[in-house]
Amino acid sequence: MFKNAFLVIVFAFSACHSPSGTSDATTDSPAVKDPVLPMFKRNPEFRANVKKEPVVEYQVKTDNRLNDMYFSVRLYETPLTMKYLARVEFEGITGEDTIKLPDIGTPPHPLLQKGPEKYSCIIGLQDNNKDFRELKKVFVTDKGQQLKITTLKHYVVTENYRLVDH
Repeated sequence: MFKNAFLVIVFAFSACHSPSGTSDATTDSPAVKDPVLPMFKRNPEFRANVKKEPVVEYQVKTDNRLNDMYFSVRLYETPLTMKYLARVEFEGITGEDTIKLPDIGTPPHPLLQKGPEKYSCIIGLQDNNKDFRELKKVFVTDKGQQLKITTLKHYVVTENYRLVDH
């Protein structure tokens, strides 16, 4: 008795899971499968080695005719993997700020680009699609008396390690 019941159960189970060469157009499954995403993983909280030299630098010579001066932005690693120290300078005026990059599952890649004003620079990062994502803007005020750093955008990281404007 148990032997027959066991065979019926095994047969029914294997019939439900046997592969068939035909596709059923009436199933609820989508016609297109989701693309396979690369395996991303969180970055470690701390860096093993902190570089002393800047990891990225932007510099432009100023119009000061008496001295050889520059507007410059330099990013330096910190012991925390996702944080960088920004050191900025314009004709003797200096400043610092901490730049926190979102963890998008790959090693951080900070970038600097020329800003819209003569003495300005956009601090950002390269995302997983190799696109530039802006974070902060460093600039000199119109009268050239102040150096300013302002936040342009905040991002949220989705479960697939994609950035979304916040």
